[in-house]
This record gives sequence, C-alpha cells and structure tokens, in this order.
Amino acid sequence: MLKGRHLIDPMDFSVQELEEIFKLAEQIISNPKDFSHLCDGKILATLFYEPSTRTRLSFESAMLKLGGKVLGFYEPNSSSVAKGESVADTIRTISCYADIAVIRHPKEGAPKVASMYSDIPVINAGDGGHQHPTQTLTDLLTIRILKGRLFNLTIGICGDLKFGRTVHSLLKAMSRYENNKFILISPEELKIPDYIKKEVLRKGNIDFIENEKLEEVIDSLDILYMTRVQRERFFNEEDYIRLKDSYILDAEKMKKAPKDMIVLHPLPRVNEIAYEVDSDPRACYFKQAKYGMFVRMALILKLLGVDEHVND
Repeated sequence: MLKGRHLIDPMDFSVQELEEIFKLAEQIISNPKDFSHLCDGKILATLFYEPSTRTRLSFESAMLKLGGKVLGFYEPNSSSVAKGESVADTIRTISCYADIAVIRHPKEGAPKVASMYSDIPVINAGDGGHQHPTQTLTDLLTIRILKGRLFNLTIGICGDLKFGRTVHSLLKAMSRYENNKFILISPEELKIPDYIKKEVLRKGNIDFIENEKLEEVIDSLDILYMTRVQRERFFNEEDYIRLKDSYILDAEKMKKAPKDMIVLHPLPRVNEIAYEVDSDPRACYFKQAKYGMFVRMALILKLLGVDEHVND
C-alpha cells in the first residue's frame, strides 16, 4: 500500500511496490480513458527551485490527464522563497492547498526535509547531484517495456557519471535485479563517485567495469544510457568546456552496436547524441519521455490511493 507515502529515494519502494506501479502504468498506456477522472478534485503542487522542462511538464500533464489540477512555481524568485522562506515552511503552507507535491531543489536533501514537515505525499523531482527517483521509474518502465525484463542486462552508462543524479539513481535501482552488469564510460574527471562503487556496486557484488572509450564497449551492450555533461554542476567553466564533448554518439558508432541495443537519455541533450541517430530504431529517448508521463500518472494514483478500484 503506497497511499500517503513519500518518494525521495529510488530505494524507498520495494521491488514488489515498483512492480505495482509499472503494472498500473501499463494499464494506463493500454486504456488511458479509464483513468481520466480518477483525480477529479485533486490538486498537485509543483515546487521547482531549479529549471525543468520534461519533469515539470510530464508531472503537470500526468495530473491533468487524470482529471486533477496543478498549482505551483517554476522560478523561486516569483515565490516567498525570494524572501527567505524555508523549505519546511513552504511545504507546510502548500500542504494546506494541495493533495500531493513535487519538489525539485538544487540542494541535496531538500525534498527529504520537505517530506519531514509535510502533511501530503512529497515526490522528489531531483535534488542537486543526489537523486532523481521518478526519472529512475521512467527508465525502469522503458527498459521493462522495450527489453521485456529488468534482469540479465548489460547496461552501458556514458558521460557525466560524477554529477549525474539520474545515473546514481539508475545504478541503485538496477542493482536490485539479478545478473545485471554495468559498463561505466566516462573521462577520469567524471568517473562514478567512490561511495556509489562502495555502497552500491561492491556491497551488492555487482559486476562492473570502467572504460574511457565508448567505441571499445558498445558492441557488448543491451542498453546504452547517454548523459550530458552538465554545465550547472561545474564550478570551473574551463573544466566544463574541456569535457563537454567527451562523448558524442553518432551513426558511425551505432554501426558497432548490437541490432537490439536501445539508446536511452534522460534529456535534455546538448550534443552528446547526434541528430542523425534519432532516425535509428534503437533510439528510444523520446519514447522514454512519453513513458515518463505514464509512470508519473501511476505514481500519483498510488500515493493518493485513488487506484484501489482499478482492476488488475
């Protein structure tokens, strides 16, 4: 039972609870009209202290398609945050107006703090370089639908593995399924943090290797998860400029990839995937964005507890 729960970290839900969300998302994909009024009279608050396109709009679209309404802010300077209001006070106030809240914040741990003071379910939509659990749900649903399983997969993760919160969340989540292997592709400066290697990969006895060259390993992948080098996570502009073009996936590299490999990306992309790749049937990042809306619909229904009469 997920009613009234918060989602702050991808590990907050058990594998079985995730399975419930994915099954519900697949039902929504099959028969969206059956779900179009389940959130009538409900309000989603979107509290975005950082810019966002896909995450914010997919949450708003999800709630609107369920029959609910949306309120919130997308620029903290337009809210009482500009006056110095704390996250705790903001969420206490929002709890008076809305039934469920989504928060994105540049400070790691801010959504966790919000959940401690909230009377309504809180969903973490990204906190600094820490976690992005609903992107992880999106990734898992996409893999489940397109590959037919969440186990026995070789997953290449390429780009910014140091600051990429989607990467950290995905590694945590996929390490819970059997016989998954990770190939971590990045320059030395953007390698996966040691604590992730220690607490997730080594602790779970997960098979992984690190490599600096995408073309050396692309032929062995079931999934290639591309990420952008994020300017906003760098303190030094020179370092960003030096590393931003480290990996560019193009048609030439795709020639070496297996015919059934899929390419995922949390988006937005800058130039790490050439536009020529978009027409390749293995390019699935826009499908992934659409699945993100459906999985967020399922999550909202579960946390509000309004899915209970839906037949399995």
